[in-house]
Amino acid sequence: MVVNEIKVVALVGMPGAGKSFCIDHMMDQGIPSVYFGGVTIDEVKARGLEINEQNERLVREDIRAKEGAGAYAERMINKIDILATEGHQKIVADGLYSWTEYKIFKEHYGDNVLIVAIASPRSMRHERLSQRKLRPLTESAVSKREYAEIENLEKGGPIANADYTIVNDVTPGAMLNKLDAIVSSFWS
Repeated sequence: MVVNEIKVVALVGMPGAGKSFCIDHMMDQGIPSVYFGGVTIDEVKARGLEINEQNERLVREDIRAKEGAGAYAERMINKIDILATEGHQKIVADGLYSWTEYKIFKEHYGDNVLIVAIASPRSMRHERLSQRKLRPLTESAVSKREYAEIENLEKGGPIANADYTIVNDVTPGAMLNKLDAIVSSFWS
């Protein structure tokens, strides 16, 4: 399959904004996904470290320091291209982080990548992260993660330059309706 035959929706946003909720919704519709954070979790495990915010941050920054700011994008493009060769034409990428990754995705996929920012008020994001079942975070841990992602991973660029922004401060159904309208137009 030729790469330009596929279309990729890449979700960006701060922790707790609702990206995973959107990804789950799209996966329920049969859209395969690739998860940027999975690279981090796999590497934390490979290094024999405990999965926690401190080790995840260390690994995220170490991978980029050793392999370059675009390391995650290159790894995800490989995974997406494998899915394309398996016949998938629609793919969702969860968690595009940095400006460098954004530029690599745009260069590689051109108009066949749609960047959608999921935004939510800080207090709502923090509340969600404190109550999640897997790896809940304290207020302090959330703030440290946010600062690190903005300062060290260039996370603000893709959010600011997204093709669309969905504000997740409404009911889950209303937010997913907004997502579906944007994505269905892109897929067609």
